[in-house]
Amino acid sequence: MRLDITSENKEIAGRYRQLLKVSKWSREKGDVTIIRKAFVMAVNAHSAMRRKSGEPYIYHPIAVARIAAEEIGLGTTSIVCALLHDVVEDTDVTLEDIEREFNPKVANIIDGLTKISGVFDTNSPQAENFRKMLLTMADDVRVILIKLCDRLHNMRTLEHMSDRGQLKIASETTFIYAPLAHRLGLYAIKTELEDLSLKYTQPILYQELKHKLNATKEQRNRYIRSFIQPVKLEIDELGIDYEIKGRPKSIHSIYNKMVSKQLEFEQVYDLFAIRIILDSDPEDEKMDCWNVYSIITSIYQPNPERMRDWISIPKSNGYESLHATVMGPKGQWVEVQIRTTRMDAIAEKGYAAHWKYKEDNNARNTVNNLDNWLSQVREILEDQDGNALDFLDEFKMNLYSKEVFAFTPKGLLRKLPKGGTALDFAFDIHTEIGAKCLGAKVNGKLVPLSYEIKNGDQIEIITSSKQKPSKDWLHFVKTSKAKTKIKQSLKDEKRVIASIGKESLGRKMRNAGYEYTVENLNKLVAYYKTEDDLELTYQIGKGIIDKEKIKLSEILVEVTKVHKPGSERETSHPARKTVVADELLLGDATIDMDYTLAPCCSPIPGDQVVGFITVGGEIKVHKTSCKNAQNLMSKYGYRILKARWAGSGIDEEEFEAALEISGIDSLGLVSKVTDIVSKQLKVNMKSISFESLDGTFIGKLRLQVSDTKHLEQLMVVLKGIDQYIKVSRIDLDSTPKLTD
Repeated sequence: MRLDITSENKEIAGRYRQLLKVSKWSREKGDVTIIRKAFVMAVNAHSAMRRKSGEPYIYHPIAVARIAAEEIGLGTTSIVCALLHDVVEDTDVTLEDIEREFNPKVANIIDGLTKISGVFDTNSPQAENFRKMLLTMADDVRVILIKLCDRLHNMRTLEHMSDRGQLKIASETTFIYAPLAHRLGLYAIKTELEDLSLKYTQPILYQELKHKLNATKEQRNRYIRSFIQPVKLEIDELGIDYEIKGRPKSIHSIYNKMVSKQLEFEQVYDLFAIRIILDSDPEDEKMDCWNVYSIITSIYQPNPERMRDWISIPKSNGYESLHATVMGPKGQWVEVQIRTTRMDAIAEKGYAAHWKYKEDNNARNTVNNLDNWLSQVREILEDQDGNALDFLDEFKMNLYSKEVFAFTPKGLLRKLPKGGTALDFAFDIHTEIGAKCLGAKVNGKLVPLSYEIKNGDQIEIITSSKQKPSKDWLHFVKTSKAKTKIKQSLKDEKRVIASIGKESLGRKMRNAGYEYTVENLNKLVAYYKTEDDLELTYQIGKGIIDKEKIKLSEILVEVTKVHKPGSERETSHPARKTVVADELLLGDATIDMDYTLAPCCSPIPGDQVVGFITVGGEIKVHKTSCKNAQNLMSKYGYRILKARWAGSGIDEEEFEAALEISGIDSLGLVSKVTDIVSKQLKVNMKSISFESLDGTFIGKLRLQVSDTKHLEQLMVVLKGIDQYIKVSRIDLDSTPKLTD
């Protein structure tokens, strides 16, 4: 029920007072007056607006400002911008009004936030939208920090959106916003964004994992108390203030581990981590952390393969901590994180927290590292002609990547993504060095350009003025900077050849009486199946397509016929299944539409699904958990089509699914499996393959089932063969297929 105006005004005033309270630590004299002026402007501008929940719209900017102040630690300028982040886009307030009332810096940040909102046109490819967003971020990092606060509050209130809106927003959050939060060191926000995304893309699984975590909470707490008891006795003797707490792993990280390692929830051992936070003086930080590490590893046996030292060499986003995995009571591996109060603040609040400790050398160095990263973003974004999807995929790859470090011949430290090559190292030093790279020496030995860098390598780059980038380089470089610069160089060379092809094609078309139009070019592109008109004219210029053999009259007429409604081309798609009303409902349930089940994830009745309209106008149905579907929804949100199983009449049709079964090998095992599948449960088996290795086996089955319940029933029975059997559902693409 909607609150009355008086109650709403009291609530707004209360939320404003809470904002002032949480921002108290960062304010200076006169800041309250500035914040109040922004608050009053926002209240007046949004006075007639409501959110989808029915609440006053002003609740949203106040919440965004509070997240900025309380959860990231941003100052007065950012709070003002958060309060005003929607006024230019949604109301009559102009940038000139904001500059006049505040200052040019506030106006510039609001302009960046407005551009981000403006580019999210539902009819534009999301990849291009994201690139524009990153352009604004490169000018002032506060733009993206406030945008992350905005996205976090939208995710917290996503239940008021439509199903389609929830899937779109949750997918793009997983695809770009969570990785951005990670790269900027905002681990708490990154974790919450991932968990909330999973809540809406896979609600049943999310609730199931949440319930299981809550059910095992007391058991975990008892274990944590027994683990830390002997540790506390030893640390007390160091004479420093400290805090020890057990931190549960996020639902999303548990889900990722279950998927990547094909585990059941009960088999995930590291559901929590122990965090030890020391109140150390700046000059004693490293020594105190190592002393505690020594105490932990003297009590519990460490796993040397799982030790991580991010104190000696912090991550590029500023993360500092010692991680050790030790064998705790009852034979259970436990991850222990050791850090100081300063390190913990930076780990939780990222980039913004550095300014609180700006007098500290480590914090200052990390701010410089982040500034260097933002400079690289600007450099990558300079290539305006690049393909937005390629750019986004490469950029995203570097957001989450782990790091390795290497040294120049003079001993300067360089950090690159794990898997980075000698050629990536060359481009990291300077674009020209990368472009002219002829070879590399690692630790004094000549290595190929594709050599994968290892921690501690010392690398010398050999250059030649005659060298130029090769297309083959794209097959092994890993960094977005290297890929972007190589593509830019190749494209420049390609354009020169394409201009020759364009001239000769234009001349041929004019002589044949055809106009050199976009429409005619598109027909030629379709006929020759090239990526675009640049590739077409390049192939003509290069001689790959012989211009003398281009029969314009036949091609242009033929292609025109092909695209007429009802033509042969239009009906030549692979056979598609027609929707039955009680089977799969797409969009408006009253309209029948054709669809195909995506082979990448092979959904079956009972799976949560989403429809996606392809470029060719077909509808592909994916599971919402499918990685391809999540990428498509985040890049092309406007092509999402709501889909759901009707829940009746679906048992009569069978769908293909695949299982992987593994365990300890025993005599007659394959016979037991086939008896259960074919005889006991009457399931049609399309194919089966088993491999044995040193007493263990792994098998893959391709089956026909009616729905997820049918499949789950089969999995339960198969797991009952013996206690060591493990059964999991896998994609059809990874199973053998019988062909005629």
